Amino acid sequence: MDFLNMTFLQELLLSTVRMATPILIVALAELYSERAGQVNIGLDGIMAFGALAGFMVCYITGNPYLGLLAGAAGGILINMVYAFCTITLGAEQIVYGMAINIFAPAIASFIYKVYFGISSTLAQATLMTPMPIPFLSKIPLIGPVFFKHTIIVYIAYLLVPLSYIFFQKTKAGLNFRAVGEYPKAAESLGINVVKQKYLACIICGALAGVGGAYLTTCYISTYTDGVVSGRGFIALSAVIFGRWMPGGVLIAALLFGFTDALQLRLQVLSSQTPYQLLAMIPYICTLFVLAFFGIKKAGPKANGKPYFREER
Repeated sequence: MDFLNMTFLQELLLSTVRMATPILIVALAELYSERAGQVNIGLDGIMAFGALAGFMVCYITGNPYLGLLAGAAGGILINMVYAFCTITLGAEQIVYGMAINIFAPAIASFIYKVYFGISSTLAQATLMTPMPIPFLSKIPLIGPVFFKHTIIVYIAYLLVPLSYIFFQKTKAGLNFRAVGEYPKAAESLGINVVKQKYLACIICGALAGVGGAYLTTCYISTYTDGVVSGRGFIALSAVIFGRWMPGGVLIAALLFGFTDALQLRLQVLSSQTPYQLLAMIPYICTLFVLAFFGIKKAGPKANGKPYFREER
């Protein structure tokens, strides 16, 4: 137990914050989508395409900030396929979400191989440099943990209170919630349900794309197939665990980030244990959360249901 010293705990907490960031961004993306009645389980696919778009723009321009913007644009582009099929055509949301999970990573892999060719050497891009906050980053223990990150980490955590204010205190947020709960009643009050749903899909696609681009512009400097590693599904369970509230989503993301950071350190400390067993910890945690928190329906009442304006 000698490893349980202050340095170990500080590094564990630092990794928790970093690893929770993409899960938090993508979980907030799903929160906006589900608040408007759109269950999007295609987050993993959107992240994969956003990761590729972010990496390629970062590789070509050398600017990771442009990479993040490209990730957002790529996420929106992919999610518009889902939006058109489920909103305009009224197709089953779960089915098309799964289709995105199959379609988008395949397209990303194809584009990567066309551009870089098939090689055993992976292309490397420039990573975003951390931006320590003056004075706060010097605070012992908590300074390096919370105030020595890239700017996207600060923005991700700032989105939590902003999302709470949006959903609870603004007319636009109330419109979102009305569409997700009672779309026909919302339509009768003059709210354009279809427009709100498309807007939710644009926000969802942008945030999920940024979550994917974070992996290849702030976390690792290359793109490989499977770089997302199921984080989209973990983000989906974070929304359920968080009971469709921004604060709850933050707690869930930190929990999953902690398990991910812990399993990596356990792999180093316990070399005798097969790493595959330790790598399962975040996914076992996800299954546990879904088993105990997913049984009670607490999401928006019109979640996952197609909306047809002419139906009575």
